[in-house]
Amino acid sequence: ADRMLDMGFEPQVKAVLDRMPSSNLKPVDEDAELDADKVYRVTYMFSATMPPAVERLARDYMRSPAVVTVGTAGKAADTVTQHVLMLKQHEKEAKLGEILSGMGEDQKIIVFCNTRVSCEHVAKQLKAEGYDPASLHGSKNQQQRDEALQAFKSGRQPVLVSTNVAGRGIDVPDVAHVINYDMAGSVEDHTHRIGRTGRAGKSGVATTFLTNSDSKVFFDLVAFMRAANQEIPSALANHPAAKRDPNETDKGMREII
Repeated sequence: ADRMLDMGFEPQVKAVLDRMPSSNLKPVDEDAELDADKVYRVTYMFSATMPPAVERLARDYMRSPAVVTVGTAGKAADTVTQHVLMLKQHEKEAKLGEILSGMGEDQKIIVFCNTRVSCEHVAKQLKAEGYDPASLHGSKNQQQRDEALQAFKSGRQPVLVSTNVAGRGIDVPDVAHVINYDMAGSVEDHTHRIGRTGRAGKSGVATTFLTNSDSKVFFDLVAFMRAANQEIPSALANHPAAKRDPNETDKGMREII
């Protein structure tokens, strides 16, 4: 459900549900259900996270739904150790090389970037440093994506440089480290990314590079890390943007306007 809404299909999803015959809506009580010959619509919603849009859809189209949650809602797995580094943009390349040089040759690592351009730049940089990374982004066709993912899964290319294409729904066993070269645009996407490691009870590490240009997510990121009992660097915790909820600020501006 979250993916459908992320792709902008909320109006279409609602239109489909609205056009379901009302007789297919489950009656409120058992007697009414028997009268209707037990003909009713059964609705299941699957979502890796529960953002407001998904909660709204569930509230509008489901009656007293049973909720099944794996782990703790809105919180990273306890098996993931999170590190955050406050950097300047030009410091990212050296820091990435430093981290990779300390990893084992056969350890699987995903490096996340926000754009195709950034993804290709990082992959090119790593090749120049002697690595053989696979790369994955929206400009590649399906065959190229499948080949890159297979090379990564098999360990033939243990480093994968990717946009959010690999952030959801892709299960690769034994990913040791996730590196957010570019911070995701939202904590929701950040949760998906770091969830690629620390799976099936195994431990994993997630390292995120932050710059001042990411300040819009500082407040939510601090809250997210606190909920997971992770160490927050003072440079982030004491940053003015980490102490002010941007959503409240935006709401206040709308009210003034």
